[in-house]
Amino acid sequence: MIQRNKKTLVIVNAIAVMLYVVLSINSGHSQTDYSWGMDRWDPSHSERDIYEQGMMGEEQMHRMQRHWTFMHSGVPSEYSGLRNPLPQTPEIIKAGGQLYQKKCSTCHGTQGLGNGMISNSLNPSPALLAYLIQMPMTIDSFLLWSISEGGKEFGTSMPAFNDSLSDQEIWQIITYMRAGFVVSK
Repeated sequence: MIQRNKKTLVIVNAIAVMLYVVLSINSGHSQTDYSWGMDRWDPSHSERDIYEQGMMGEEQMHRMQRHWTFMHSGVPSEYSGLRNPLPQTPEIIKAGGQLYQKKCSTCHGTQGLGNGMISNSLNPSPALLAYLIQMPMTIDSFLLWSISEGGKEFGTSMPAFNDSLSDQEIWQIITYMRAGFVVSK
C-alpha cells in the first residue's frame, strides 16, 4: 500500500514538473502570438482580442451569423417559445430518420457530420449537426427556425423547408437528431 502511494506521488510530482516547464516556456510568448502550433493550454489562447473583427474567416463568419443573431435577438416571434410536441418514440424517430435521409443527408451527411455527397461544393460548408444538436443553445425553437427558414438570410446554401415540409415533419427530423441520428429497430 505504501509502495503504491509512493509511485503515485512520484507520478504527480513528475506531472507538476512538466507543467512548470511548459508554463515557463510558454510565458516567453507574446500575448498576440496565435500561431497554429501553439499550446492549447496557453492562457493567452482565451484572450478576447483573438476573436475581434477580422479575426474570423468569411466562411466561419457566415456560419456564426445565425448563432450570433439567436444569442442577441432570439428567434423570430413566430418561433419564440415553441417546443417539440412529439414524444421520442421509435416510430417518430424512424419517420424522422427517413425524412432526414431524404431531405438533409445530401448536405449534412447520414450521421450529421457535414460530410454529405455535395458538402464539398458548398461554401460555407454544411453545419455539423451531430455536434450542434448537443449545444445548449440548440433549443427546439432555434432548430425549427433554422430548418423552416433556411440560410438565405445568413448567406448559406441551407434551403428553407417551410414550404416542402410540415411542422410535424420538421419536428420528426428534430426528434431523430436528438435521438443521436440512430433509428431504433
